[in-house]
Amino acid sequence: MDIVAAVFIENIELRQVEGPSTRIDLTGVHFSLAAPSPVPVTMEPHLVVLVRCAPDEAGTGALETVYKRDGEQVARNVQPLQVEPGKFAYRLVRAELTFDDYGTVEAEVRIDLGPVTTVPFTLLPPVAAEG
Repeated sequence: MDIVAAVFIENIELRQVEGPSTRIDLTGVHFSLAAPSPVPVTMEPHLVVLVRCAPDEAGTGALETVYKRDGEQVARNVQPLQVEPGKFAYRLVRAELTFDDYGTVEAEVRIDLGPVTTVPFTLLPPVAAEG
């Protein structure tokens, strides 16, 4: 199995179209976000991972996501993955990330011991209120 894409999102919707075929509508794709308040703050960004399974593959494995800050692991998520051979699927990955300072956490995503796809998430300072 292969990772087709991995991005942080605000929302995901599935819809059927002729074929039958499925469309995956991703909204609010982002790689940074302003903090809701000054640090320290805990964030729970939603990572969506799109996966494909070749027709000749078994279709089972483990999806592992390791969140790292400055090379040090700060969170980890492992979940079973089952994709029908010849098809696509998606998985949502959530982690509780505590930020003591603004900066970047990298989500390193892989299936079993396959290649790693790295997706950055940067926490920015809160937007100053206009007054």
